[in-house]
Amino acid sequence: MLKKILKILLIVIAVIALFAVGFVTYLSVNEFNPEPVTSVSVTKADRLEGLSPVVGQELNVVSWNIGYAGLGEGSDFFMDGGEEVAAADRDTVSAYLRNIYNTLYDDENLSDIYMLQEVDTGSSRTYGIDERDYLGLYNTTYALNYSCPYVPFPLPPIGRVNSGLMTTTIYDVDSAERISLPCPFSWPVSTANLKRCLLVNYIPIANSDKMLVVVNLHLEAYDDGEGKIAQTKQLREFIEAEYAKGNYVIAGGDFNQIFPGGLNAYPNKHPELWQPGLIEDDILPEGWTLAYDLDTPSCRLLNQPYDPSDTENTQHYVIDGFILSPNVELLDVNTLDLGFENSDHNPVKLSVTLK
Repeated sequence: MLKKILKILLIVIAVIALFAVGFVTYLSVNEFNPEPVTSVSVTKADRLEGLSPVVGQELNVVSWNIGYAGLGEGSDFFMDGGEEVAAADRDTVSAYLRNIYNTLYDDENLSDIYMLQEVDTGSSRTYGIDERDYLGLYNTTYALNYSCPYVPFPLPPIGRVNSGLMTTTIYDVDSAERISLPCPFSWPVSTANLKRCLLVNYIPIANSDKMLVVVNLHLEAYDDGEGKIAQTKQLREFIEAEYAKGNYVIAGGDFNQIFPGGLNAYPNKHPELWQPGLIEDDILPEGWTLAYDLDTPSCRLLNQPYDPSDTENTQHYVIDGFILSPNVELLDVNTLDLGFENSDHNPVKLSVTLK
C-alpha cells in the first residue's frame, strides 16, 4: 500500500514538474525581446495635418501615468504592500478611463502634447479594453514596454498583459522610435517582466531644420536600484546626443525616482514597503532643467485604498516630471491635484517656450 502511495505521489510530482518546465519553455519561446531601436508607426489625425511648434511660442505638455485605468482611489496593489492584482471589474476600468479622457481633454487642461504611461491595449487586468484607441485623440505613437501572454504570479495571476507608453500630439510627427533600455532581470524572471523603453517622437519645428525631440519614459520600479541607474544613464546619453545635434529636447514621464527636495516635502514613513530611487541634484549637465512640482504629490503608495485622512499609512511621492534641454525655457510646471481618483498618479502639466 505504501509503495502504491509513493508511486502515485511521484507521478503527481513528475506531472507538476513537467508542466512547470513546459510553461517556462512556452514563456521563453514567446518572450518579448524587442530590438535596441525599433521604428514606431504614427497614427495620424488628418484634421491636424500641417501643425508645427514655433520658436518663441508657448507650448503645453501633460505627462500622466494613468495606472492602466485600474489603480484609482479604491485600489491597492500587491507589489506595494496591498492585495489587489487586477482592477475590480470592467465597469470600474471603463469609469476610470472615461474620467481620464475627460481630464486630459478638458478645456482647462488642453495641451499640445500628451505623454502617457501604463496604457493597456489588451490585458486581462483591464478586461481587454484598448486604452490606446480610446485616448489617442491626436497624432499618436505607442510603444510596448510590457508584453507577456500570461504572467503567472501572484495568486490569482496577472494573466495576459500588453501595456506601454503613448504620446499623442496636435503637431506633425516626422518619425518615432522605440529605444530599449537595460533590463535588470535575468531569465526566467525576465520572460514575464517589463522591458522598459523610451518612446521618442521627432516633431519638425516651423521655419527650422531642427526637431523637437519628445521623449516619453517610464523607468524601472521594482528592481534593486541598479536598473534605474543604468536606464537613467542611457536616457541622459540619448538626450545629450540629441541636443548636440541642435535639437530641442523635452523628456518626461514616470521616473520612479524622487526629485530633489521630494523627501523633505513627503518623508518616507514606510521604508519596509516599496521605495522609489532618488534623483541627485547633479544628474544633468549645466544648463539643463529638471521640471517638477513639490507643492502637490505626483504619486501615492498603493498599500491601501486612498485615504488622505489616514496620515499614518498614506505615503506620497514626487516621481513624475520633465527634463528640458538648455534651449527649452521653463515657464511653469504644475501637478494637477486630482486626489488620485482615477490613477495612483496625478498628471503633471508643463508650459515652455523654445528659445
